[in-house]
Amino acid sequence: MASQRRNKGEKLFLRYLILGAWALFCLAPVLWFLSIGFRPRTEIITPQPIYLPSFSLDAWHMIWRDWPMGHYLRNSLLAIAGSVVIDLVLAVPAAFSLARYRYKGREDIGFYILSTRMMAPAIVAIPIFFLFKTMGLLNTVWALMLIYAAVNLSVVTWIIRSYMLDIPKELEDAARTDGASDLRILWEIIIPAILPGIITAGVIAAIFAINEFLFTLLIASTKDAYTLSVALANFTGGSDGVIYNAIALVAFLAFVPVFLVVAAIQKHLSRGLTMGAVKG
Repeated sequence: MASQRRNKGEKLFLRYLILGAWALFCLAPVLWFLSIGFRPRTEIITPQPIYLPSFSLDAWHMIWRDWPMGHYLRNSLLAIAGSVVIDLVLAVPAAFSLARYRYKGREDIGFYILSTRMMAPAIVAIPIFFLFKTMGLLNTVWALMLIYAAVNLSVVTWIIRSYMLDIPKELEDAARTDGASDLRILWEIIIPAILPGIITAGVIAAIFAINEFLFTLLIASTKDAYTLSVALANFTGGSDGVIYNAIALVAFLAFVPVFLVVAAIQKHLSRGLTMGAVKG
């Protein structure tokens, strides 16, 4: 018994050691990027390596004093959260229709929805710019919400559809036998069953929205509508050159909200990533 407990303890220690080393390997670039944000710019651009860097809050004071970074962060969070809500509200019933109803052209419609992601965004950038200009939505967070939602809607719909295909139809047949409508079946049976998949699709849409730069730069051309991705571009030129420590600090601030969301819902996210993996 003592030897078995010792072997079990050694295996557990080895497991935690490997996981700890892997976590350190994954976090090392993020921590290094953060350390650049709290170093003087002169030490970053020097050709000679500095093994014991000094600590400086110059970049921190710069992004909050000279740049309204809180406003940019607020714009990013509002635009991303709004686009995810729009995508889920539209994608869930669309996916339910594609997964459960049988009608002529259903597979073609599903392919057409997904094919919109095969098109280069630059092709429709100018028409979308003039469309929002005509609607009076340029340089607003509402425009960013709509464009993010439009860009990611096809992917979110297809992902949720694949999760719905894994739900046995017998559950719906039993509910219909009891007199439940399709809307009630969707709300009380399908959505709870694929909730991890919906959360996964929402997180993927949020990540895509954060990484969107072309439409953001085109639509949010004034500081009132800047997001963090556009604000980052302002640290890469001008008379001061590339401000590396400010870029690192703003990039880390953009990373933190996503990290916190993923950490909070990791249980649902890990389950959702395994759902719908076979059917497409």
